Amino acid sequence: MFVDSAKIYIKAGDGGDGCVSFHREKYVAAGGPDGGDGGKGGDIIFQADDNLSNLLDFRYKRKYIAERGKDGAAKRCTGKNAPDLIIKVPRGTVVKEVNSGRILADISDDGPVVICKGGKGGKGNAHFATSTRQIPRFAKPGFRGDEYEVMLELKLIADVGLVGFPNVGKSTLVSVVSAAKPKIANYHFTTLTPVLGVVRLNEEQSFVMADIPGLIEGASEGVGLGHEFLRHVERCRLIIHIVDVSGSEGRDPIEDFKAINRELKNFSEELANAPQIVAANKTDIAQAEQIQRFKDHVEKEGYPFFEISAASAKGTKELMNAVFEKLSKLPPVKQFEAQPLTPEELDEKLFSRREFNVTVENGVYYVEADWLWDVLRSCNMEDYSSLQYFQRVLRSTGIIDRLEQMGIKEGDTVNIFDFEFDFID
Repeated sequence: MFVDSAKIYIKAGDGGDGCVSFHREKYVAAGGPDGGDGGKGGDIIFQADDNLSNLLDFRYKRKYIAERGKDGAAKRCTGKNAPDLIIKVPRGTVVKEVNSGRILADISDDGPVVICKGGKGGKGNAHFATSTRQIPRFAKPGFRGDEYEVMLELKLIADVGLVGFPNVGKSTLVSVVSAAKPKIANYHFTTLTPVLGVVRLNEEQSFVMADIPGLIEGASEGVGLGHEFLRHVERCRLIIHIVDVSGSEGRDPIEDFKAINRELKNFSEELANAPQIVAANKTDIAQAEQIQRFKDHVEKEGYPFFEISAASAKGTKELMNAVFEKLSKLPPVKQFEAQPLTPEELDEKLFSRREFNVTVENGVYYVEADWLWDVLRSCNMEDYSSLQYFQRVLRSTGIIDRLEQMGIKEGDTVNIFDFEFDFID
């Protein structure tokens, strides 16, 4: 089963919490705070693996969560950093954020790519000791790791892509000029998955050719099988457009040629403008008038034209030599650049980490904020300095301002995760 797209959820590890601890040792009076920092959470890393050919594994496992960093400990001991989670994907996989469609990475090189960064560890209470606050009974929680819902799309890395209607001889050509052995039969959609073949002209000259499953009219809108595999042509440096010039399927070669180019344009303007060579196949059973009529049209459109018969290998050598010569003048295989966040998206992302909601029921103000739980559990509410720290967080994140806008008065009750306190202005 060939799978070239999959949606998964990835989350880097959260940072470990800082530790609240005080130095206790015989003959050492007032040892002071010695809580250590938390460890860093694990990153989510993607890496290309040439032993993988499709994304089938990601249909069965859809959640990938890295480990959390270890909490800090007494004696200023820093928690252990969590190991990174390495996800191996086929070479040529493009990672996109589902919500925005933004490209996060193109896994085409050998180097690992960090998609989600693990959260930093929280500071231990040793960092918060001052001349006026000598026994801080609070520490900072670890930062949360990045998380995304991503779409993985495999876009095959090939120099040349074969396009054309079903049953025009694409698979036959690949089998003749390379060692690939695609299924060949006299019916439509024999090829159900893209097939890669290495064409070797000699020991030093070679290129990769991809047989893309047959396109039909409407493929760019989801008709037939071709729409599922148009993405695999996007990287190709050169397109070989194969047309059945004999009209053995009862179609007009010129109309076939126009229809496929329309589908390429509808899918991608860039793809429609890619270098293209036209190969008129099945010339051994075509009339001379048919070949000449099609040749005149193609050359009028400005495309190089070759007559071949893939079944008998007639003209295939000349075609491959022309393809290699053309490739030598073209830029390397396309890679998709990662798209950074815009300033607006960055602001939205930062703000979303401090989102909160305030509701009033029976005179009680309920504050709901997932991130606030980490702050709440790191504070000792029986300690004055901890309460001051907690109050500063509520003020700096806008929660107190929101409460005041909603008309809270001194003495009213505020509830945060079932922790209730009286509001004091």
